[in-house]
Amino acid sequence: METQTILWVLAIIGMALITAFSRSFFYFWPESLQMPGWVEKGLRYAPLAALAAVVATDVVMNQGQWRGELQDARLIAALVAMCVAFWKSDMLLTIVIGMAVFLPLKLLLGW
Repeated sequence: METQTILWVLAIIGMALITAFSRSFFYFWPESLQMPGWVEKGLRYAPLAALAAVVATDVVMNQGQWRGELQDARLIAALVAMCVAFWKSDMLLTIVIGMAVFLPLKLLLGW
């Protein structure tokens, strides 16, 4: 086998082991050790924070450059969705209304 192929295989195996360990870490957590309540509460928001970081980057940046125009379907839909989220605190409603604003702006107006 070539050296490069061996390195690729080792890299994939290493990444698989790291992923398996990090995802199963809490299964091996001793029951005698309790996490503080604020850590458990904070961990509930981690997926939402990760999603917000990905979406926010796509809304305000284009190929590493700040979007300068206000005539952008993503920006308008994100602002409307944020208002709905603060008003109703309903995730599904936020997504539905955000997409209901985004699609006509993108498909009909070409923003």
